[in-house]
Amino acid sequence: MSFLSETLARVKPSPTIAVTTKAQELKAAGLDVIGLGAGEPDFDTPENIKAAAVRAIEAGKTKYTAVDGIVELKQAICAKLKRDNGLDYEPKQVSVSSGGKQVLYNALVATCNPGDEVIIPAPYWVSYPDMVLLAGGTPVAVEGTLANNFKITADQLEAAITPKTKWLIFNSPSNPTGAGYNRTELKALTDVLLRHPHVWVMTDDMYEHLAFDGFEFCTPAEVEPKLYDRTLTINGVSKAYAMTGWRIGYAAGPVELIGAMRKVQSQSTSNPCSISQYAAVEALNGPQDYLAVNNETFVRRRNLVVSMLNDIDGVTCPTPEGAFYVYPDITGCIGKTSKAGTVITNDEVFATALLEETGVAVVFGAAFGLSPNFRVSYATSDEALLEACTRIQTFCAALS
Repeated sequence: MSFLSETLARVKPSPTIAVTTKAQELKAAGLDVIGLGAGEPDFDTPENIKAAAVRAIEAGKTKYTAVDGIVELKQAICAKLKRDNGLDYEPKQVSVSSGGKQVLYNALVATCNPGDEVIIPAPYWVSYPDMVLLAGGTPVAVEGTLANNFKITADQLEAAITPKTKWLIFNSPSNPTGAGYNRTELKALTDVLLRHPHVWVMTDDMYEHLAFDGFEFCTPAEVEPKLYDRTLTINGVSKAYAMTGWRIGYAAGPVELIGAMRKVQSQSTSNPCSISQYAAVEALNGPQDYLAVNNETFVRRRNLVVSMLNDIDGVTCPTPEGAFYVYPDITGCIGKTSKAGTVITNDEVFATALLEETGVAVVFGAAFGLSPNFRVSYATSDEALLEACTRIQTFCAALS
């Protein structure tokens, strides 16, 4: 009998973290590696946010806080949700955790029973299905198509719902595709959910402020207010505010659910970092003008990557509406052989050969539940992206 939990055997380590770690190891060994695996902005945390953290340290704000967040941060979150999304919440309806991942995990652990199903549109962020499995639930993937820019339809959602369905996990703009649902597309999905009152919505809005080309972000409870009482709206400061290492995520939802999540957190991690919380208050309440400036940089990088990847025979790369990822389809590369003699049987083999032969690290599509694809994070310098895409072009041109 194994000493380890049987539950742990149901899940796998994060492939995105594995790719980043591998790239770092190769760099440390002296190899010329360009890492396009990490979902992390290369911008520094804004000065006003860092200054707020310093002030908190100097003021001695270094003690335990309330389990799920200080009142000042909860108030800032409520103000943000009202300002940006037209949603009214009180501090008692808000939970703050050590990153968005913990928020999601707390909610799933607090609600999932054996046999409960959680619908997850694919391609999906790698951690969604494994967190469902850890919580005892059953992930149900619903595949978007390249033709529909990787987004699912109302008919697909309707077909996936069963009496066992507990949650729909919704992410727009998406990791890994960058695809965003417009208001009409989202309203079609919420209309389906209105017909199934036992299904709740867990919406991951982490890339809300990374929206391009006039795309207007919207969130389920905003589009359909009748879903307010069964929606958990999740967000954080990591992506838009370049605060990945500060580890602050948050959620707003029904009081009973927030209380259950607080109970989980009280017996696991307890409160998030006190200094990070005070920094997050400044992020949400302070100036927001640099968000648009950063987005101009992301759009330029996105256009560079999409253009160069679409110049490759056998590769199709849609133009995403947001986030900082592209998710090219490599159907035309499958079955071919690389210059070093590797037969490209699937996207994992493609990504491995690309790293070993060119030093470019990407994440293979199977990790996100839809193949044959790979994910590129363009949250890095223009120079690195130009060199990486040139190497990908050279690698693919040599396939025979």
